[in-house]
Order: sequence, then structure tokens, then C-alpha cells
Amino acid sequence: MYSVEWQKRGLPHAHIFWLVEKIRPNEVDAVISAEIPNVQVDPGLHEVVIKNMIHGPCGTLNQNSPCMMDGKCSKRYPRTLISETITGNDGYPLYRRRSTADNGKSTIVKLNQQDIEIDNRWIVPYSPILSKTFKAHINVESCHSVKSIKYICKYVTKGSDMAVIGIGAENSNDEVTQYQMGAMSVVMKQFGEYFLFLFMRHPSVVHLAVHLENGQRVYFTAQNAVQRAAQPPLHINQFLRQPKR
Repeated sequence: MYSVEWQKRGLPHAHIFWLVEKIRPNEVDAVISAEIPNVQVDPGLHEVVIKNMIHGPCGTLNQNSPCMMDGKCSKRYPRTLISETITGNDGYPLYRRRSTADNGKSTIVKLNQQDIEIDNRWIVPYSPILSKTFKAHINVESCHSVKSIKYICKYVTKGSDMAVIGIGAENSNDEVTQYQMGAMSVVMKQFGEYFLFLFMRHPSVVHLAVHLENGQRVYFTAQNAVQRAAQPPLHINQFLRQPKR
């Protein structure tokens, strides 16, 4: 399943979910990583991760970061360094984030014209094969909690913005702002069938409630009870016409 939204940034942002086979604790590291790759082993993956998968930096390094709320990072960065992936308390694993003393890697990034050393505490979890394929920011998580069902239902049913309203000066027509606010969303909705669907579910199977034969719940109101009795469904008429044994 996937759902596309824009988050008022002008470009599409997708939430994609796979529910095929569960990932066991000893298989997480083979699918998801939260560490800086070894530049000597895989320079291509190292470049993609350094460019796209570093959070912030925020906190004491940058109080003006968009993720900061009440003096803290709303995304809980920097994360805790840990030598092995373990099960977390919120339905998500605590991914392996080795320190530089434990063979973990670090890199240098520029922030406000200053060089800052970044280690695995700042890496957003990713899938190496997806990062190398698309060379973009793709956050991949393993969720082993019932919260995953709530997460899926929330994102695929909440829909997108219906309208954008603003107050401006008389006879003002800021075409750039109008384009940034809604043009991409409108184009995707109008022409999405040609190059990108806004929502997809596969397989498109709806689970039906299980009940015994003729045991489904039927609700009557004062308005439809008389009409139902006067014009019963076809299968009831056939039943009434059968000769009594």
C-alpha cells in the first residue's frame, strides 16, 4: 500500500508499506541499517547516505533546526549508540549504531560554515538496496507492533488538503507562491493516472465479516421496516412460495 501527500512543500512525499512476511529480530540488520557505510567497501552507498540520510544536525548543534520543539528534537535525535539491534518498547527496533570505538564510522559535515563530526547517532534508518537504487531520502523502518495497522489506516485514509486560503493585497497575483502552494498537487491529481497514482493497494481484497448462513446482522428503522415487510428481498419471496412439508 502507498499514499502520496505533499506536506506543503510542492513535491510529492510517499508513505509505502509492505506486509508480506515478518522480519525476525536476527534479520533486521540484513534489511535495515542506521550506520554510516564504509567508504572503502561501498563508496556509492556512502555518498548517498551522507547526502540524504543524516538528520539535522539539531539540538545543541543547531537550535534553529525545523525539528526542534521546546528545546528538544521532535524526532528524538541524536539516538543512543548501541552495539547490537534490540527490540524497542514502542514497536520499533533500536537499530545497531556502533560508536567509533566499536568500529563505527563518522564523517564531517558543514553547518553554519563550520565542520562538524557526525557519527551513527544522526543516521536515519535506511535500506541499502533502496538507497543505492533511487539515490534519495528513503526512511525504512521495521514495525512489529499493532500500531502498524493504525499507522497504515491513518495515512491511506486521511486524504490531502482540500483548499488553500490566503489574504493578500488588492489585485495581488503572486504566481510563484500559488504554484508552490498547490500546482504540483493539482497536476498530480489531474494526470496521476498517466505517471503516478496517488493511492494503491495490492492485493485489492476486502475482508468480509464471517457469519453463519442467514446469520448476518440486519438493521431496521421506523422508516424502512414497513417498506421491507411490503417488499421483501427476492430470496425471501422464494422461500415463502415453497410448499410446506
